[in-house]
Amino acid sequence: MARYTGAVCRQCRREGVKLFLKGDRCYTDRCAMVRRPYSPGQHGQRRTKVSEYGLQLREKQKARRYYGVLESQFAKYFEMANRKKGMTGENLFKILESRLDNVVCRLGLANSRPEARQLVRHGHFLVNGKKVDIPSYLVKVDDVIAIKEKSKSSAKFKELAELAASKNIPGFLEFDKESLEGKVVSICNREDVGLEVEEHLIVELYSK
Repeated sequence: MARYTGAVCRQCRREGVKLFLKGDRCYTDRCAMVRRPYSPGQHGQRRTKVSEYGLQLREKQKARRYYGVLESQFAKYFEMANRKKGMTGENLFKILESRLDNVVCRLGLANSRPEARQLVRHGHFLVNGKKVDIPSYLVKVDDVIAIKEKSKSSAKFKELAELAASKNIPGFLEFDKESLEGKVVSICNREDVGLEVEEHLIVELYSK
């Protein structure tokens, strides 16, 4: 599968906001957005006037990069959101938040979405007792996400389990610190989305 292999910190700098692509490093002074809070490249510090299309594009790119999805995937999610009842922008983020790699990250069982995606691909997680190794798998209400029993004994997951106990879990999820199991208790609300983005601009972009 195609994926972005460049420097991820450039993505944060290009969008002008922390996308938390490097986990704990993003919360320290080593974060690229703290050290160089301007666009990458030779002309990154120049002030340029952004067109209406440019604003719409940046909001879409910000959301796409935050969740780590490809352009074609993002377009498919928008089509799904557009077919659902309700506001298309909110529906879009409900779908993105229900991706398995995102849920694993939100439960604190990975330091970042890229790491969560890798762990899911390697088959470390179960959904309702069955192994799922597809990061884009969309979980539903009442689904239970657990670490595979064999993986729990690894040093990596022991470290993640300790960190997960101290992390804030969004309202649409529950996490049992003893069994290291998470559960989807409701559909994600707009307030649960950890990214500041104007979704109406994304809708306008795809509506042209």
